[in-house]
Order: sequence, then C-alpha cells, then structure tokens
Amino acid sequence: MTPGGRPVVVVRLWDSGAVGENGTVSEPQDTPTAAAPKPVLTPKQAKRANSSVIGMLIAVAATLGLVVPVILLNPTHTAETYARNVDVATIAEQAEDAAGYPPLAVPLPDGWTSNFARWNGGGADGVAFWEVGYLTPEREFIQLTQTDAANPTWTAQRTGTAQPSGQRDIESVTWELLDSEDGDAYLTAEVEGFTLILNGTAELAEFDVLGGAVVNELR
Repeated sequence: MTPGGRPVVVVRLWDSGAVGENGTVSEPQDTPTAAAPKPVLTPKQAKRANSSVIGMLIAVAATLGLVVPVILLNPTHTAETYARNVDVATIAEQAEDAAGYPPLAVPLPDGWTSNFARWNGGGADGVAFWEVGYLTPEREFIQLTQTDAANPTWTAQRTGTAQPSGQRDIESVTWELLDSEDGDAYLTAEVEGFTLILNGTAELAEFDVLGGAVVNELR
C-alpha cells in the first residue's frame, strides 16, 4: 500500500521463458539454427559432372591398356632375360644372300653364348648391317655389328653419345675406345673393308676375346 492507501501493483518481468496458466514459468527454449541449404544441381550440371567422371575413367582404362602390354612384352633386362643360345652360323648362312658377304659367325671359347643374330636391311640411311648379341661367361653382354656400307653419320648414330676415351690394340688392329654415360663401352675398327662395332657391359678383357675372334675370322 502507498501512504495514500492506494494499492501498489508490482509487475515482475522475466528475461526469458513464459508464464503458464497456473503461474509457472517455463524454461527458455533454444531457437533451432537453420540448416545450410544443400546445393542442388540442375539436370544439365549433373550430366556434365557424370560425363567428366566417366571420361576420366575411360582415359585411365585406355592408358592401362597401352602400358600393361608394353610392360609384359619388355621384361627387365637381366642376364636371365637374355639366357638363350641361338645358332649364329645357321642364321649367318641364311643371311648371306641378302648381305652379299658371309656375315660373321665367330668361334668363341666355352661359356660364350649368343642370344640373337639378325640381318638388318638398309633403312632410310641406306646402311644394311649384321648384328649378333653375345653373353660372356661372366653373364655380361657384348653386341657385334658388321657392315660394308658404313658412313660417319651411321657410325655416330650407332655409338650415340659415347665419347672417345682412348685406343685398344686387339690382334694387331687398333680399335677406338668410347665410353658412354650409362657405363657401356664401345670399340670400333675398320678391318678388311668392314666397319666393326663392339658395344656392351662386359669387361674390356672380354671385348678382347670377341674382337680377336672377329679379326682372325676376317683374315
């Protein structure tokens, strides 16, 4: 009551909540946060997205189709890969008519084998040649190349980036020695009208054996 006898009405406010019919106050309710709208692709956008994925899968499959056969057809070049022995003399005899001279089929000591022998007809450069691949007793590789139609350009192509590093005498023939960045050695010489190239991974002492057999065969 006020001093004048008038009643005082007290109003009490709450910051949150609500007053029920029975005078109770309910707890404030959290306002739910609106969920972020999900992007909706139009039919054209969805079609383009699917096309991109399908195109990528097709490209991957095509790449694998090209790479896998190459890997299967080109195994690691180890001694075991080359471990087969061909009849060089028979193949040389068969190639003689095409070559116009007897291709080299040299006798070598026990332990030497050959993994290929073939005649290569003249290509765009016009230089035909005979080549034989040998495995030494130490299971290292040396290739013999023989031609009677060499020119400086062809010889440079056959030796690649190998650089001259000296000379080596084999059976009274002076061979030019070249070394390549990948570790292969090259020996080149002119003997009895033929250009000869030996190249491979073997020790030079094994080059001497093959080179000596070649020189003796030509003489």
